[in-house]
Amino acid sequence: MGNNKISMMDAYMIEVLRSNNTSNDDILTLLENKDISSLVNIKPKFDFNELIKLYEQDKSVFKSVLVDGYTVKFLTMNGLKNLLKMKFNKVAEQDYEISDTGIHHLEIDTQHFPTLQKLLSINWIIEEHSATNSDTSKKIVNIQIV
Repeated sequence: MGNNKISMMDAYMIEVLRSNNTSNDDILTLLENKDISSLVNIKPKFDFNELIKLYEQDKSVFKSVLVDGYTVKFLTMNGLKNLLKMKFNKVAEQDYEISDTGIHHLEIDTQHFPTLQKLLSINWIIEEHSATNSDTSKKIVNIQIV
């Protein structure tokens, strides 16, 4: 399916569920049954009813969000740092450097690079770092705000 755009909060909710070992199929079943009572224990501050609304708008698009990935409509620096941690287990100042203009020297598995590219909203650009890296299973990238 095409480019699925979702809010940063929707992305947070999906990634929090995934990081708590909730599969895509389980997410779909919970939303289909409107049974979010178990999700409140995962992250009490989140309103998982918003995911039900998103799911009910177009179930096939929501399934594509889970399976094919998504782009965050507008991604802030803090939003990017949080998603890097939730989705890729990358921690600021440990796995990458932060500056006023973005993130530098992020090492990411080559297989996750397309997912990272797709995730970024239009206010970010991603560049592969020019440093020599003999390990082809990893990429070193900079992510800059525009």
